[in-house]
Amino acid sequence: MFEQYFQIKEDYPDSLLFFRMGDFYELFYEDAEVAARELQIALTCRNPNSDVKTPMCGVPHHAAKSYISQLIDKGYTVTLCDQVEDPKQAKGLVKRAVTRVFTPGTVVDDDTLAAKSNNFLAALIWDEAKSAGGLSWMDFSTGQWSGIQSKNETDLWQWALKINPRELILPQGKAVPAQYSEIDARITPAPSAGYFNFKSACDNLLEAQNVADLESLDLEDKVQLTQACGAMLSYLRQTQLQEFNHLGEFKPLNLSKFMILDEVTERNLELFKRLDGKKGKGTLLAVLDKTITPMGGRLLALRLKQPWRDLSPIEYNQRAVTFFYDDDSLRSRVRDLLDTVYDLERLSTRVVLGRATPKDFISLRESLKTLPPVQEILLTAARRTDEESLAIAPALRTIISKWDNMEDVGELLEKALVDNPPPVITEGGLFKVGYHPELDEFIELTEHGESTLADLLQQEKENNDLPKLKLGFNKVFGYYFEISKAYKGQVPDYFERRQTLVNSERYVTPQLKELEEKLISASDKRKTLEYNLFQKIREEVAKNRSRFMFMADAVAAIDFWQGLAEAARVNRWVCPEIHAGMEVIIEEGRHPVVEAVQGSANYIPNSLTIDEKRRILLITGPNMAGKSTVLRQIAIMGIMAQIGSYIPAYKGRIGLIDRVFSRVGASDNLAQGQSTFMVEMMETARILRQASKRSLVILDEIGRGTSTFDGLALAWAVVEELSRRARGGIRTLFATHYHELTSLEGVIDGLRNFNIAVREWKGDILFLRRLVPGPADKSYGIEVAKLAGVPKPVVVRAREILANLEEKSDDSSGYASSRRDSVQSILPGMLCTGTENKENIPPEDHAVIKELRDLDVNGLSPIEALTLLNQWKKSLGDN
Repeated sequence: MFEQYFQIKEDYPDSLLFFRMGDFYELFYEDAEVAARELQIALTCRNPNSDVKTPMCGVPHHAAKSYISQLIDKGYTVTLCDQVEDPKQAKGLVKRAVTRVFTPGTVVDDDTLAAKSNNFLAALIWDEAKSAGGLSWMDFSTGQWSGIQSKNETDLWQWALKINPRELILPQGKAVPAQYSEIDARITPAPSAGYFNFKSACDNLLEAQNVADLESLDLEDKVQLTQACGAMLSYLRQTQLQEFNHLGEFKPLNLSKFMILDEVTERNLELFKRLDGKKGKGTLLAVLDKTITPMGGRLLALRLKQPWRDLSPIEYNQRAVTFFYDDDSLRSRVRDLLDTVYDLERLSTRVVLGRATPKDFISLRESLKTLPPVQEILLTAARRTDEESLAIAPALRTIISKWDNMEDVGELLEKALVDNPPPVITEGGLFKVGYHPELDEFIELTEHGESTLADLLQQEKENNDLPKLKLGFNKVFGYYFEISKAYKGQVPDYFERRQTLVNSERYVTPQLKELEEKLISASDKRKTLEYNLFQKIREEVAKNRSRFMFMADAVAAIDFWQGLAEAARVNRWVCPEIHAGMEVIIEEGRHPVVEAVQGSANYIPNSLTIDEKRRILLITGPNMAGKSTVLRQIAIMGIMAQIGSYIPAYKGRIGLIDRVFSRVGASDNLAQGQSTFMVEMMETARILRQASKRSLVILDEIGRGTSTFDGLALAWAVVEELSRRARGGIRTLFATHYHELTSLEGVIDGLRNFNIAVREWKGDILFLRRLVPGPADKSYGIEVAKLAGVPKPVVVRAREILANLEEKSDDSSGYASSRRDSVQSILPGMLCTGTENKENIPPEDHAVIKELRDLDVNGLSPIEALTLLNQWKKSLGDN
């Protein structure tokens, strides 16, 4: 047995081998140690008295599914090795073979999958010689797949991080770059010569898609993407050990159709996860998700990852959302009906793969029952809607016109299967009486055998006048009739005597023996017949895969639209106007997530306009005042608008956005050896290199991670660059604590100052949370420190120091103004293009510049730095 085990294990060295032995799956050696630890089950020993012990553990075969699911969730691969012959008929060792390999990226069972999330398997290849690469991804549980080709390796890894696959196939020897170590996927190395070979990849793709050439798949000029797709197909062949005919049509992702949201923006805006990495409350998805079905939930997540960038699909979906928004009664009834629809995509996938349980077929049947009433509700609404309103929802009219209730499949499942079938298909009890005549006989015998025997006994009593005739059973003779010897002369000839007792005789009859044989074999025959009939039904239902997928898409779309409408109603959102221009006008806008957490009564809305005269909004104000919230809410409303959603505002007019860039917050990446400042600069570099005229950029506290003058200079230069780009500047919201930058209004065309209003009251400050024109008059840092709980002596001392500094300032307008003027005089040629210093001294020859160049900033104490600044100010003032 162990020779057999080792031969099989040799082919699956990196997988936990579940080895079937009777009623258990056993694991041995290191596999047993891993499984026992991860599953918290007992680790035993097959030969406890031996010097060389064999660790082992096992799980019951009927419960293996739940244990395998736990291991898959932890990122392991499990290989199932079954007995492929009946142990009773085996001559010697029972034959065993691998029947399936479970991997994180190929699971299809509901108990291993999150209902409203995709489960992606991905493959990535980068060809250094050709400077091109491809990334493909597939949700095996639904059969949907896509991919991209790029000449930039960074783009591929950014997309890999964005789609967040459960499993990622890479060429042998290739590792995930350090900067993308956040990819939480099981990495599966694969031989380049085999899996990623272009010729075999072509053959695999053409066969899987049943097409003649790559041009049909838009892959004729995408060599590396073809290789990535081929690698996935090769991996599926190795792990699934069966045909996978459920795959849909492969379509490369056309990036020009969608707004681009990189993984940094998704994280900073907390679209799917909070900044602490957790999902659920506190994310935009949690606020938006009022969908009912798994398909609708996955469609919403997809749309949030890929909002449209063209007007046509946005308005198309916006009108459908409005259709449901305007009719609360209709939306409520549709929501009630959708609550009875199961996951049509994944259910039909399991049917096609032969992995559907009887319960899955009942779920399909119940789902199909919902389709006719949903259709009727939509048709009724369309009939009563006048001509003008009907134009609101062309998307719905298209779906209704192609609607398929699949009555034939529903009727088949309704006629055939009982309401509460057993969990397995080999134990019988699956089918209703009346579905199959031969099966009806077996059901009658197995479920009503005793009554049939009683009827035969009564029949013999009456026909032969034998009132004392009895029916008995033993293991030797089986069923028999027994009667007193007093009636021996009345026993008919067809009674065959089997045994004589002291006072009675025992007989059998041909009819009794025939009935006995039927009863004894009926159970096994019923199980066999039901299994065969179930397979036929599975094949019949599997033929309708395309119909299931169409209706799954239809239900998902309806659920997506009604969910957005429900969210808009619940949260009092409005329908924005989307236009092809650049103007963004938000009246009384709110951050949907913040409002959901703290309540609408406590939220103070803000208005904002971006147009030709206000392309860059420079926002100042103290910490905790709400600058970051304003920045985020504008970006989030742009994303919401371009998926067809309503937005949290009194009124909104939004020019199309092709990409949202977000540099918000500060965090170290210690694992990669990157400081806060390095992370900040890398994200800023990406923005400056990739932003276009139609982009929306939100920047928060650029340059804060380095010394004051370095940070100020960088922030200033970034603002200038954004104002020069795209022939007129990129739409930008820039929050900063560098009050010196506010002097750029009037210097940089299109830049306007705004601040978050704050009021002082009896020594304390009040955050008004209101965005108003103009720069902030002071930083209020000490007041914020007091609110944060900094000890009183520290706060008092800080105020003394600040008062000291302000007294020494020659400018009566205050410390902030003096700092700004000081910086402008020190760095004239460097930061203000076209402005010269008073003495026309070249900046590099200025005494202060020379001193700055030689200054060890990191070695200065705060007091020394302030003293030095004071000396410079006096020397500059004297000049």
